[in-house]
Amino acid sequence: MEHGTAAGPGPHHEIGDGTRAVRAGLPDPVKYEPTMPGPVFAAHFHLPGEPTGPYTYGRDTNPTWTHLERAIGELEAPGRDVETVAFASGMAAISAVLFSQLRVGDAVVLPDDGYQALPLVREQLTAFGIEVRTAPTARDAQLDVLAGARLLWIETPSNPGLDVCDIRRLARAAHEQGTLVAVDNTLATPLGQRPLELGADFSVASDTKGMTGHGDILLGHVTCEDPELAAGVRGWRKIAGAIPGPMEAWLAHRSLATLQLRVDRQCANALLLARALSGRADVSGLRYLGLPDDPSHAVATTQMRRYGCVVSFVLPDRDHAERFLDGLRLVDDATSFGGVRSTAERRGRWGGDAVPEGFVRFSVGAEDPDDLIADVLRALTEAAA
Repeated sequence: MEHGTAAGPGPHHEIGDGTRAVRAGLPDPVKYEPTMPGPVFAAHFHLPGEPTGPYTYGRDTNPTWTHLERAIGELEAPGRDVETVAFASGMAAISAVLFSQLRVGDAVVLPDDGYQALPLVREQLTAFGIEVRTAPTARDAQLDVLAGARLLWIETPSNPGLDVCDIRRLARAAHEQGTLVAVDNTLATPLGQRPLELGADFSVASDTKGMTGHGDILLGHVTCEDPELAAGVRGWRKIAGAIPGPMEAWLAHRSLATLQLRVDRQCANALLLARALSGRADVSGLRYLGLPDDPSHAVATTQMRRYGCVVSFVLPDRDHAERFLDGLRLVDDATSFGGVRSTAERRGRWGGDAVPEGFVRFSVGAEDPDDLIADVLRALTEAAA
């Protein structure tokens, strides 16, 4: 897996992920000014004369957003001229891409195994006169329903199933017929996968999860290379008012400094946990992209730089899974993923995912691996008693 190195910057040196994350989006140093400016709380700005400056009204722009958006852009596509638009949540970011690009009579292709809120989006798109087609993520099945679509929406790895599709292949096929491509990159983060470099037009994420990693803010973003596409997304944000608060944006930027540290620890822990679960009689359907025998491993290795923090598996039934979750001491029963504190949940409790009743989605945190694995194995043993 490619991680980059940080042996020291030079004219042709590619800095490492950790260096980039620590420095991303920071302004040029000014004597006596803070190295990272604090959040700017402002509904409006001094604006004499013609409104030609960068900051006019708080629904449109904010200096704190600017720093965060630049930082995310540097992580999404190092060395490329891209634009990032920050949003109040991941769903706000998703909606901005879909509703800024689709019109009555257009067709859009969505995954049928993606994020749980996508069926709600499908209902709204259909109500607006947009044709919605769906297909699974695995085996690039969305290609089968792609003909004539205006937009292809990819979620890879999929949540919660952890299936992977070939972004390069899908993007190439889509662009040959003039179809735009958006990738939900929430689970991978830009340190795990860079969709724009793989051919996507939009890279979208819920930054509530791995990007910020502390489970304390809601945020999302869209990054794209085409200025016109970015303008459409930004225009939708203005119309819908789905703007991030300055404190949330500042906390998100602050969190990025530890992104590489968090992600590397979580990925290492996730692989160790997956190996510990492998072969247990009470565990079936084990999925982790870093396992060589995972169904998605081969494709993931061609496009992912890190395999992520999510492990999924199936316990014999609902009650067994509930006993396991209740027995965990170092793991929170919560519905998000990507945080420094491990979380797990019986995903079937929401009713929106096609998973068995005993399906567990486990988001691996940054705890000491020995402690975490011991806790999990003890809880499994007690749940089976």
